Amino acid sequence: MVVDKNASGLRMKVDGGWLYLSEELVKKHPGGAVIEQYRNADATHIFHAFHEGSSQAYKQLDLLKKNAEHDDALEKELEKRIDKVDINVSAYDISVAQEKKMVESFEKLRQKLHDDGLMQANETYFLFKSISTLSIMAFALFLQYLGWYITSACVLALAWQQFGWLTHEFCHQQPTKNRPLNDTISLFFGNFLQGFSRDWWKDKHNTHHAATNVIDHDGDIDLAPLFAFIPGDLCKYKASVEKAILKIVPYQHLYFTAMLPMLRFSWTGQSIQWVFKENQMEYKVYQRNAFWEQATIVGHWAWVFYQLFLLPSWPIRVAYFLISQLGGGLLIAHVVTFNHNSVDKYPANSRILNNFAALQILTTRNMTPSPFIDWLWGGLNYQIEHHLFPTMPRCNLNACMKYVKSWCKENNLPYLVDDYFVGYAMNLQQLKNMAEHVHAKAA
Repeated sequence: MVVDKNASGLRMKVDGGWLYLSEELVKKHPGGAVIEQYRNADATHIFHAFHEGSSQAYKQLDLLKKNAEHDDALEKELEKRIDKVDINVSAYDISVAQEKKMVESFEKLRQKLHDDGLMQANETYFLFKSISTLSIMAFALFLQYLGWYITSACVLALAWQQFGWLTHEFCHQQPTKNRPLNDTISLFFGNFLQGFSRDWWKDKHNTHHAATNVIDHDGDIDLAPLFAFIPGDLCKYKASVEKAILKIVPYQHLYFTAMLPMLRFSWTGQSIQWVFKENQMEYKVYQRNAFWEQATIVGHWAWVFYQLFLLPSWPIRVAYFLISQLGGGLLIAHVVTFNHNSVDKYPANSRILNNFAALQILTTRNMTPSPFIDWLWGGLNYQIEHHLFPTMPRCNLNACMKYVKSWCKENNLPYLVDDYFVGYAMNLQQLKNMAEHVHAKAA
């Protein structure tokens, strides 16, 4: 087949060959819009990271490879991309020759982990985690029945946090190799029990994994108008309300911590908006899932409000609602803001997208592990390992850490790991860097 280079569709490089995906095929992608992140880029390792254990995905890849070709123009375009340093923005300066060696070395590491069994699903572990987390929620409801309302609200906040980690793992296809089963359980744990849309989260989070801390790709670093991480964010303040908010951005490093509990309100709000638009979305997977996405989100809020209705008075209802919602937000936010916000970002067109391993390592910071932190953080304190191997079960991440540290040393890459307050201070410093920039511009 001769590919029309001007045709609509998408071209990406996988396993050394350039593939062409028609517009129709792109819209049928089971993962939705995340596939767009590697347009005209090398998607080899991100493909293997996301599709571990999916025979359907590899069957489709084999079909596309039959028409794979070499494209000198695209290859040269990839090699000549040069990053520009800015406030909180780093330059990817690994040479093309070094990059190729690193990519080959990472493939050997991935195979080594396979051979040593670290990529194998552990269904018994996740059955235990599911039962224990359901027990936390049941305990919260039992405490409410006993009249221990404030304690119940605190325990419910913890249950929502822990279901966040479990849903995250089922969405990443960690617990079993049965993807439809994982997706169904994530719908129950995520939408119904927690109130976060599974499809909204997959779209947001898979894009974050595919282009971590890459400007204009990773939505997790786009927190405007309340926060600005890079100078480019300042161009987004156009509406009158946003321009008014810009006046407080010079103080963003001071009010950031106070905003952490609001994360649950933000994510549940975005989930509600998402599910009731799914019927009209261009990707077929979202249209197909729309009914159950909507039904389970409605079910979640029906349960939440019925639970509040059972409480004896309005002051207790308000207190219970705020403690559980804000507490759940804080428990999740103090984790998800640690790993990447404290590390520099990379330009939108950076060549770092062609070096999956370097991208994940240079944009991620681990939290110092311990048995308690491993549990409370749901294994996300091993964020580097998780980003490199997103389908690896949580219980294997600690063992994987030793392999990754050794690989980083061999390839002259930093391995960032810090105690919480050290990493959090670096997070605040990134915000302060931009706050000072905004203040200087206004002076």
